[in-house]
Amino acid sequence: MKFEPQQYRIPDVSMQPFIDEEEIHDILRQAIPEKERVKAIIAKSLDKQRLSLEETAVLLNATDPEMIGWIRQGARQLKERVYGKRIVLFAPLYVGNYCSNNCRYCGFKASNKSAIRKTLNTDELIANVKALEEHGQKRLILVFGEHRTYSAEFIAETVKLVYSVKKDHGEIRRVNINAAPFDIEGFKTIGESGIGTYQIFQETYHRPTYKICHPSGKKADYDYRLTALDRAMEGGIDDVGIGALFGLYDWRFEVLALLRHVNHLEACYNVGPHTISFPRIQDALDYDLDDQYQVSDEEFTRLVAILRLAVPYTGLILTAREPEHIRREVLAYGCSQIDAGTKLEIGAYAENPEVDQNLTKEQFKINDDRTLNQVIDELIENDYIPSFCTACYRKGRTGQHFMEFSVPGFIKKFCTPNALFTLAEYIIDYATPETAAKGWRLVDQSIDEIEDESYRNKVRDRVERIKNGERDLYF
Repeated sequence: MKFEPQQYRIPDVSMQPFIDEEEIHDILRQAIPEKERVKAIIAKSLDKQRLSLEETAVLLNATDPEMIGWIRQGARQLKERVYGKRIVLFAPLYVGNYCSNNCRYCGFKASNKSAIRKTLNTDELIANVKALEEHGQKRLILVFGEHRTYSAEFIAETVKLVYSVKKDHGEIRRVNINAAPFDIEGFKTIGESGIGTYQIFQETYHRPTYKICHPSGKKADYDYRLTALDRAMEGGIDDVGIGALFGLYDWRFEVLALLRHVNHLEACYNVGPHTISFPRIQDALDYDLDDQYQVSDEEFTRLVAILRLAVPYTGLILTAREPEHIRREVLAYGCSQIDAGTKLEIGAYAENPEVDQNLTKEQFKINDDRTLNQVIDELIENDYIPSFCTACYRKGRTGQHFMEFSVPGFIKKFCTPNALFTLAEYIIDYATPETAAKGWRLVDQSIDEIEDESYRNKVRDRVERIKNGERDLYF
């Protein structure tokens, strides 16, 4: 009998488990990557339509080099159509690494006696935020271990403090969170502090693998973590990010499970995740897993291209876990956000900015340790527009409102000009002379490419106002 995905579909009931492993495995087993079918699926995505799980599985099962080439090229085209040339930049700030979990891949796990534990106090937090602002950062993600110290109230107060820190022209305009799951009231408390996105990664959606990787601690409860973002939505946080840690289980399964998570959130809350992350396992203190499901560079770059085609309007986040050459390639396939100038050691931005990585103080090894200016300089060289834009978040274009703007493609009209405004700020306040010269050429070129003359003049006028000292202009 021909496979029909709906016969396996679990009803999308909010705050209930929604991953059916048999459904996902069946879809993968029965998806046949015939050439004409692959072409049709890519064409559907280029028409800016979401792909089904079965359609995505066809792309995942494609191993013919010619078909893989079509997938990569399709992702390039789609990325340009939806997101233009802009790349959003952010930095992670680890606030504390105490943790009650024992994730076998993580340097912060509770059983790591060699790990050096620390939580930033108020003065240290302020010093690190100022150090980040001095380099031009405008967007942060605050990272916390899962520990009783990091309560919802603690996280909310930390967010408020970060927003209050100003250094010359520097300020943090968006604070995202990567932290433990909470109950509805806890999420409500954090949401009221003015956060942007709340990230919670399932790590692996394969329940038997999840159990092996998370032997103890609150994180050992698969279902509690799986339904965490349902509780966030119920608590008023409508801007959420999902992710899987690739290398724990079959990467094809994890891609489909991520899409199943997208479908669940859309079915229950009328809005999917703002972002999807796809970190690959890296070395960590007392790393304790085999490499059975290790994802090669070729597979990794391919899965990013497939994700881009599967969810045309969802932001894809690429982190400094990956080396420069992989980051450079994957940007072309559809990533819309990257971190830069990244330090994982607690307090390192202010205290030890030039010190090499020390895994006794960090969650995992990063492979791109370039400065923010070095990353921006390369982006400009490759004709990308570095962006620190936070306009959608601050104008209320989040959650369902964001989807109303982004899905028809209207958001591109806002994003490119707003990216140019934040790039102009960076050039004036922080860039090296060499980067500034390249940056102004890109700004002028990008303005000239705006077709609507009236709108083009408005953008040029705002850039001139920024040159004359104004800041934080946006549409």
